[in-house]
Amino acid sequence: MKVQTHSLATPAVRSLEDGGRTVLFIGDCMDIIRHLPDNSIDLTITSPPYCIGKEYETSKSADDFVADHEIVLPEIVRITREGGSICWQVGYHVTDQTAAPLDYWVYSIMAKIKGVTLRNRIVWSFGHGLHSTARLSGRHEMILWFTKGQNYHFDLDSIRVAQKYPGKRHYKGPKKGELSGNPNGKNPGDVWEIPNVKGNHIEKTDHPCQFPVGLAERCVRAFCPADGIVFDPYMGSASSGVAAILNGRRFLGAEKNEKYEALARTRLMQAHAGTVPFRPSEQPIYVPTSRDAVARRPEHFREVFQ
Repeated sequence: MKVQTHSLATPAVRSLEDGGRTVLFIGDCMDIIRHLPDNSIDLTITSPPYCIGKEYETSKSADDFVADHEIVLPEIVRITREGGSICWQVGYHVTDQTAAPLDYWVYSIMAKIKGVTLRNRIVWSFGHGLHSTARLSGRHEMILWFTKGQNYHFDLDSIRVAQKYPGKRHYKGPKKGELSGNPNGKNPGDVWEIPNVKGNHIEKTDHPCQFPVGLAERCVRAFCPADGIVFDPYMGSASSGVAAILNGRRFLGAEKNEKYEALARTRLMQAHAGTVPFRPSEQPIYVPTSRDAVARRPEHFREVFQ
């Protein structure tokens, strides 16, 4: 499967209709989104720039984050199909040890758009990251899951997780003594513990702020119908595209940084070939044992943690 790359000289509408299952655009996402027809995208999933000084950002202003989103979010809603979903993954804007929750501003904008409903505020929890000394270390970010219209696509069975107590039984009522759990697994809830992409993570690339394929994969499976179109306006390293391809969906991505677009193209080609390194969303988080050197307590460490 070839990955097609289009510049802004190619109309975006034509790109959706050219028969390619994976289409990339180089350029500012708004220049692309404005070409997309109404009701054409099944699922938008993305992690926009946070304005916190990453190498690909042009501003450190929270006001700029809000101003940009007041422009882009109504357009994202416009191109979303009736029954489609929008997953907006954001963290915090931190300046001078003061944290501002970006999802608050995203919700405030979306709440003003008719026909859009917030279904879940999903907490993405991860165990590792930058350490803070003047406040608690940040170990979670948010995914806001919005739908357009009331009759929306949601495939719970595709993202069920293993029961914590599979042998649990009803303790009263007509089903007393019978197994109480769903044999297909349980609802994963709105707190998702998925390792972030740092250090020796199998997915790590040169992109400074990529989110894991497993995070996108769960959204793709649950919120996008089979063979539907997944769109990522801030594609970066294309984790969302990898998740789409691996799960039989079509993908449309936009990225204005040519270096990252080249990286994304490589990963997407690997996904088509079945060779892309990734950590599945259902893979259990490794728990170290006493046999692991990194888990052994040095003698001068506090014993209270044993």
